[in-house]
Amino acid sequence: MDRVTRWTMAAAAASLTLAGCATDWSQQAGGAGAMSFFITSVGLGKGADLGGLEGADRHCQALATAAGAGARTWRAYLSTQGSGLPDTNVVHARDRIGAGPWYNAKGELIARNVEELHSPANNLTKQTALDERGRMVNGRTETPNTHDMLTGSRPDGTAFGPNPPFPDMTCGNWTKSGTEGSAMLGHHDRAGTVPHQWAVSWNSSHPSRGGCSQDALRSSGGAGLFYCFAAK
Repeated sequence: MDRVTRWTMAAAAASLTLAGCATDWSQQAGGAGAMSFFITSVGLGKGADLGGLEGADRHCQALATAAGAGARTWRAYLSTQGSGLPDTNVVHARDRIGAGPWYNAKGELIARNVEELHSPANNLTKQTALDERGRMVNGRTETPNTHDMLTGSRPDGTAFGPNPPFPDMTCGNWTKSGTEGSAMLGHHDRAGTVPHQWAVSWNSSHPSRGGCSQDALRSSGGAGLFYCFAAK
């Protein structure tokens, strides 16, 4: 093998190596396995008053941007309720988060699609339900316990009936921060006081107690955190 042939083969190998590195970087930046799901590392500080769905979405987008994932369109996993019968102007959390698949900040698959996300086959656990920086969120056995996630949703990701006559499950569609109202919460760590399905649900475990304030959410094991998904 002459010197020119050896040089040509070496250059080709180097090109393949660089191409492989570029592919890996692309996957991290926005390709397959890039972050498309996280738990907010902090709430908005006003209990369940998130400024409505728009305010919650902005919070998701801001946190994602700070983590280097702002090129995607982020949506909060939250439902709303109608203002009474027969108001059908509601939003279902499952309808606003895109089609999937979704990955956490470490590239671990959470769910392939909406149906899998709302089935026992999802991979949403304390170890995988990470914040936007890839950190685990405190669970039921830790101090402070922050495993309560705001969702306002039923187990299948749909909204509750209108308020009234049904109870408030969305803290006034995410505008209340006082002693009135309540919000349906999920347990990101899939842990509860009893081994029933509702107690270990990631998105529909129990309502908040004592209202919608930061203190009320804290009293049952929360901090006003919620799930964010990349819809696009």
